Amino acid sequence: MTLRDARFGSDRLNEESRAHALERLRSTSASDPLDVVIVGGGVVGVGAALDAVSRGLSVGLVEATDFAAGTSSRSSRLAHGGLRYLEQYEFGLVHEALTERGLLLDRIAPHLVHPVPFIFPLTKRYEVPYVGAGVHLYDVLSRVGAYGGKMPRPRTLSTTAVAAVAPGLNTDAISGAARFYDAQIDDARHTLAVARSAAESGASLVTGARVVSLLREGDAVVGVRVEADGDGFDVYARVTVTAAGPWTDELLEHAGVERDDSVRRSKGVHLLVPRDRIKSATAIITRTPASVLFILPWGQNWIIGTTDDDYTGDISEPTVTAGDVDYLLGQANRWLTRQLTTADVVGVYSGIRPLVASGGDASTTSLSREHAVLEPLAGLVAIAGGKYTTYRVMAKDVVDVAAVKLRASGMDVPESSTDQIPLVGATGYRVAWSQRTRTARERGIPVQVIEHLLGRHGDRLDDVFDLLESDRSLGALVHPEAPYLRAELVLAATHEGARTLSDVLVRRTRLALEVADGAVSVATSAAALVAPALGWDAAEQAAQVHSFITSPRAHVPMEVPS
Repeated sequence: MTLRDARFGSDRLNEESRAHALERLRSTSASDPLDVVIVGGGVVGVGAALDAVSRGLSVGLVEATDFAAGTSSRSSRLAHGGLRYLEQYEFGLVHEALTERGLLLDRIAPHLVHPVPFIFPLTKRYEVPYVGAGVHLYDVLSRVGAYGGKMPRPRTLSTTAVAAVAPGLNTDAISGAARFYDAQIDDARHTLAVARSAAESGASLVTGARVVSLLREGDAVVGVRVEADGDGFDVYARVTVTAAGPWTDELLEHAGVERDDSVRRSKGVHLLVPRDRIKSATAIITRTPASVLFILPWGQNWIIGTTDDDYTGDISEPTVTAGDVDYLLGQANRWLTRQLTTADVVGVYSGIRPLVASGGDASTTSLSREHAVLEPLAGLVAIAGGKYTTYRVMAKDVVDVAAVKLRASGMDVPESSTDQIPLVGATGYRVAWSQRTRTARERGIPVQVIEHLLGRHGDRLDDVFDLLESDRSLGALVHPEAPYLRAELVLAATHEGARTLSDVLVRRTRLALEVADGAVSVATSAAALVAPALGWDAAEQAAQVHSFITSPRAHVPMEVPS
């Protein structure tokens, strides 16, 4: 068995690379298995693929729909330690997450992770030293270890200072604030960058491939049965890893595994409102009766979130109720001079946090974000829980367990090195950023457009330029209310593994969430744009448009069910 197929060296994900990966997975057998097959294309699954393949293992990954289709595209888009976990005395968890934040900022994904200032408004004078001490501890924890923080030091602000940086806050209701820095991450694009990095190193990644059963030899798991493109086939592997997030329990139950622990599902809802609705130069974090409230700058919008409630409904498309929207608007309006209404909301999204619980009746707001690696059957390893920021640690931990099993069979498996691996788009990003003004001048493109492209594609900017040189019309905006270029839609299909119109408009770009019409008005033109790369005829284009327009995530906010 070769560790890397003919596609090694290419980070492009498209129909051709998928066909090669499918062929590779189909070619496995009981006598010639992969070292590892991974179930799940969220950030932990693709992170495990990168970790395993970078150790020299042969790796396959199957994902039922699309990369980051579940929780990994529906987070608060923060790379953070979790300030509120200090109140739960989870200092180790906070330090671990802050260390990973530093890695993401400094080395792994500086094009997709950026510092952002926060203020924590306080209503009582006695809170100022208490919260100030907590923020100071948070900063200290970020500076302990090899990847110390590069953030400015925290400080406390008077109401006058708060009014200067956040004039949209009602300073009559506060006695001051603590100011500190954290980081934001483009979760879906980061997950995609991890996937492309794994593919570049030789992992065989296949989306649109659903696991229907586990392959068994006696009591041991020896792979998975997969359905893709209307056909079923077996993928054999020495170790099967499940990184299924909220679907973990279903997968294990399908395998006949009975466990005391379970994955508790917590629903997190977020709203998007235009930037001009809230006057502030900084993000805002406050307490709520149940959890915390974030008001975060995101492009031309603010993200307002989040809820933290037990959830028992459809996992693939978690419902957002009118009550969820009213709750978040009400919590935000406690602090704002200009009161928000549902008419201000341009987008909504909801994700499920998979929290590790052990019986009992603990509220999801009090459960830890720590993860657990499970070995329910010989040859089967599962990862559950965790938080987005620590995806790399989770991936390392689950592959470490798989490596123990492989070493027991005589294989030489080195330790993880993913803390040293920049993701696709990262290596030349800082140089490209420093040259952005010159690039804009030489290309005849506004510098704001160059900055937008760098923040999404990093040093793969030339991929966009190549398309623009072949067709200047691709430099036009897809939608007048958002900064995405037509070239980026084509790139989604030719380089980024998009296979449906929803892949393009929900995850490769965020048009379905960031414009008031949910991108419905551009669905037909977008489908026509990507059709040549995806081999769609007129009938398939129409079907894709219909599927997108009728999907829950293309609904405009006023259609949120009650």
